[in-house]
Amino acid sequence: MSTAFRLTGITATDHVFRVPLDHAAPEGEQIEVYAREVVASGREREDLPWLLFLQGGPGGKAGRPLGRDGWLTRALDDYRVLLLDQRGTGRSTPATRQTLARRGGPQQQADYLAHFRADSIVRDAELIRRTLLGQDRRWSLLGQSFGGFCTLTYLSLAPEGLREAFVTGGLAGLRSSAEDVYRAAYPRVARKNEEHYARFPQDVAAVRRIAAHLAERPAVLPDGGLLTVRAFQSLGLLLGAGTGSYTLHYLLEEAWVEGVDGPELSDAFLSGAQAQLSFAQGPLYAVLHESIYGQRSVDKGATNWAAERVRREFPEFDAERALAAPDQPVLFTGEMILPWMFETDPALRPLAETAQLLAERTDWPDLYDPERLAANQVPVVAAVYHDDMYVDTADSLATARAVRNVRTWVTNEWEHDGLRVSGGAVLDRLIRMARGEA
Repeated sequence: MSTAFRLTGITATDHVFRVPLDHAAPEGEQIEVYAREVVASGREREDLPWLLFLQGGPGGKAGRPLGRDGWLTRALDDYRVLLLDQRGTGRSTPATRQTLARRGGPQQQADYLAHFRADSIVRDAELIRRTLLGQDRRWSLLGQSFGGFCTLTYLSLAPEGLREAFVTGGLAGLRSSAEDVYRAAYPRVARKNEEHYARFPQDVAAVRRIAAHLAERPAVLPDGGLLTVRAFQSLGLLLGAGTGSYTLHYLLEEAWVEGVDGPELSDAFLSGAQAQLSFAQGPLYAVLHESIYGQRSVDKGATNWAAERVRREFPEFDAERALAAPDQPVLFTGEMILPWMFETDPALRPLAETAQLLAERTDWPDLYDPERLAANQVPVVAAVYHDDMYVDTADSLATARAVRNVRTWVTNEWEHDGLRVSGGAVLDRLIRMARGEA
């Protein structure tokens, strides 16, 4: 059953679909997947082409529109848009510390979550397409970041469902293991640190002061989480967004207040750090993060906390080493999920054993079919962000060469969040490319 409501410039309709937990066992356990249909006001009855949006992540719910805003401004000129809460997120059957506890112990939870990768998301989408559009009508697809990874899986598993695909910051390496991904990522993150400190040289001393303090006395966050030096370094996740460096700088500016016993970290700083570091809004991002790179034909071993293992190859990220040298910048890390996060974050602590079992798993099915992609007939246009901190540009361009019918737009005008912050400009460029107008 669906319900509709109006916001400024749009009509939104809620949809809830029942899908199999395991699409290989369609008569088995069912879960719910939620999606919001959005159409421009006054065009509700028009036979518009559909555009499915797959959000970044993993574990990210679709954005909540406030009206005709952001990239929807451009999309709604031509499409009826479906914003999908990928399984386990948002209003779909949730997968969190609270709900997973009902499934039993860590092994039962890990077995359940093994069905929450891109292949299952694509099969959910195909079931939804057939329900909404009918068996033979195809839709367009917009994949942001991890949503782009899912797009490549869609083209591998069910290209017959797609008429065209737009990808923003999400052309994954088809044959890249988790280790490959992080080995390429740490140098990119180091460059983002260099850019930040060049922009705000005063932050070198500010970060060193905070790190030295936390090394002696880790701070308790308002939610009971623990701000250690390594947790503080992980604020570098911000540096891959267009305004992330500024956000980080302004957070550091308010780090200290004068308390009864002298300088102490301010409540404003601790609250701001918690807002960036807590996984309460999206625990699957942490629990499933490295599994999105698991493919048994690429690496027969487990992902096994690849980001933590590879970090040892880059001693410049060692805060203790940096603090031991005069004026040495303490480097922030980036989009790395590390095992200690399941100790410091209250939203993740109950899932530590589950995450460990997923990290040890060695039988992840392949997500991409290189041969099928090499023969792809679906038009694909992709924005590739120059020196993207989250998705390796070299991997993206190699994939663009390996997948037939792909056109790329390589740009340094936007960072990884270009789709969200460009007011529709990024999507407009891709649509014009698909039509041969750019």
